[in-house]
Amino acid sequence: MDIIFLLGRILLGGFFIMSGFNHFKDTEGLAGYAASKEVPQPKWAVLVSGVLLAIGGLGILTGIFPQLAILLLVLFLLPTTFIMHDFWHASDEAKQSEQTDFMKNLALVGALLMLLALTTPWLLAL
Repeated sequence: MDIIFLLGRILLGGFFIMSGFNHFKDTEGLAGYAASKEVPQPKWAVLVSGVLLAIGGLGILTGIFPQLAILLLVLFLLPTTFIMHDFWHASDEAKQSEQTDFMKNLALVGALLMLLALTTPWLLAL
């Protein structure tokens, strides 16, 4: 079971790390999208959220300070979910995509909260 838990951490942590990397790789594009959602200081919001994602993902992947990693990721996901994926305001063309992203983010928050139930230090943590 230890290897399954490690595989799950690699997949979940890797997802967040890659998302954070994307915030740095495509800062301008994501800032434009954030601006369209009326996020103040959109470029800074993208950069700060990229840091939250990358550090949080590394914490999940390595098992180092997992509670802090979970906190950082939830601090990113909750406002982002409701601000950026407000499907109830979306046009008919965008509604399904926004609702899918909204539900995905809620599922990720649920998975992260379940990780809080595990004793620390995590098995196979660095």
